[in-house]
Amino acid sequence: MKITKFIMLAWAFSQIFMIAACDEPNKASPQLLFSSGFEDGVYIGKTIEDYKFIQGTDSETGFSWPISVLGASESALHCIANDKGKAISAKIETLIGHDGKKTRALYSVENYEAKDYTQCPYEILNITEGKSDLYLRFWIKLDKASLHKPNMWRTFFEWKTKDYAENTGFRLISFIYTDDDAKPYWHWQGDIDPEHAVWEIDNKDIPVPENEWFLTEFYWHWSENDDGRALWKINGEVVGDHYGPTTRNSKAIDFIMLAQIYGDANPKHQWVDDIEIWDSLPPE
Repeated sequence: MKITKFIMLAWAFSQIFMIAACDEPNKASPQLLFSSGFEDGVYIGKTIEDYKFIQGTDSETGFSWPISVLGASESALHCIANDKGKAISAKIETLIGHDGKKTRALYSVENYEAKDYTQCPYEILNITEGKSDLYLRFWIKLDKASLHKPNMWRTFFEWKTKDYAENTGFRLISFIYTDDDAKPYWHWQGDIDPEHAVWEIDNKDIPVPENEWFLTEFYWHWSENDDGRALWKINGEVVGDHYGPTTRNSKAIDFIMLAQIYGDANPKHQWVDDIEIWDSLPPE
């Protein structure tokens, strides 16, 4: 009799646990939103004013340009203050990739600053879902000469919320700085404007690769609260992992600038390859 009661109690508890498990929401697996290594089928097509539109379907991944994640539209290379293409330019070219094999990659070069805002990012524009999480990664190869003068800087990734230009928004940006001794280091920052950081992280422990490919990864959880997050990795090592607000005044992300080439460390050039964008952190 006691055994029967024990079996019945055990069965009842098992049903409770099964019901509870069924009530838990299923966690969606990370979804790949975009992937391209600029392979056959991808080309730089029409140019409208300062915008150069990357178009076509990548023969290896099947994803098409322009990038349209987060509801974006009209995304393009934006070569600003380029002095008719003499100061800064971009093209797709073939070289040896990070795996030692031939690859096609986006090559960008800045010869000089025509203005202090001369730059040429790939802008993911007109975002309509700017309060969403996002993870992106790409391989990049920097030149070997631009980061050997003191107190210089360059960047290859940033995003801005709506109204950042009016000082009521927020910017997330990755920097490479050089110190007084011309030694390069990483700097991860969220700011109100270029002169006023909300938070900032220096990392002088991870070497800055020059003239070699390295993997860069970015992830953020958009939030105005303490659960916000902004993560940056280089070759799998954490440059900075900030927890806290990743916006101001509830402003949504307006546009993302990847493969950015910008800064006063000139002349400089870089290659970018194998871009991936996911809706959340993918498995390691």
